[in-house]
Amino acid sequence: MKRILSAGLLAMAIAACGGSDNSAQLERTASPPAPAVPQALAYSADGASGGGLQGLRQADEAPAEPVQGAEQYIAYTYSLGLRLPQAEVEPLMEAHVAACREAGPAVCIVTTSNLNNQSDDYTTGYLSLRAVPDWIETFLGGVDAETEAAGGEVTSRNTQAVDLTRVILDTDARLSAQVTLKGRLEDLLANREGELGDFLQIERELARVTGEIESLTSNLKALRLRVSMSEMSLSYETKRSLVSGGRRNPLARAFGDFFYNMSEALASVITFFAVGLPWMILIGIFLFIWLRAIWPWVRRRRTKT
Repeated sequence: MKRILSAGLLAMAIAACGGSDNSAQLERTASPPAPAVPQALAYSADGASGGGLQGLRQADEAPAEPVQGAEQYIAYTYSLGLRLPQAEVEPLMEAHVAACREAGPAVCIVTTSNLNNQSDDYTTGYLSLRAVPDWIETFLGGVDAETEAAGGEVTSRNTQAVDLTRVILDTDARLSAQVTLKGRLEDLLANREGELGDFLQIERELARVTGEIESLTSNLKALRLRVSMSEMSLSYETKRSLVSGGRRNPLARAFGDFFYNMSEALASVITFFAVGLPWMILIGIFLFIWLRAIWPWVRRRRTKT
């Protein structure tokens, strides 16, 4: 009896262990396998998984990390106002233009030059140029002495600074990302086998990236030019003298217009009499009749009453 009971307990224990293994096996069989990543999205040009064209675009659009201790990019703009004797405006302006051209286009470039002789004794001028900071610093250091030697003065001086650091760094980071993206697209187009639609999509993306690279390159070049060559503008005008005979001087204008103004006044008086004379004649006739005929008759009537 004891042997029978021991055999039964052993059989039950074995069955329990087998059931547990079968349940675990069933659970493992019932759990679905992990989904496979599609081949088109899992492939990238460098062999790493993650995204295909969409993944490349996301990598391109990811914001660049800020660079600590990056170089500062500052664009400066200078403006000067000079007041000179009329005979010194053109020579001094030509001297400034000659100094810029003598430095060479790599150092200084004249962008605008205007000279206007408004009258015999009044001249104005405007000069705009781009130059490297060292040349502008040297120019500003000597402009006061040149103006004073010409008998003039510096009437205004203004300096403006624009911080282009963030714009240049962002544009440079975007350009680097687009160049990397272009290389991956070219590798993808050269080494990847697929359907015609996939190749056309890659070519369209490659054309878009190429256009973006050209635009960013142009913008970055213009921004760096603003930093490397500062802008400066100079305005020239003639000194005004109280005893000058020019038309722009108030006293000279008043003396010059003396006879004209007097003739205008006489013309106004003549016009007034010409317009008022008929009325004056009519009023005179009415007064004559009143005094000679009507008023004596009125007085006689009052006397009789």
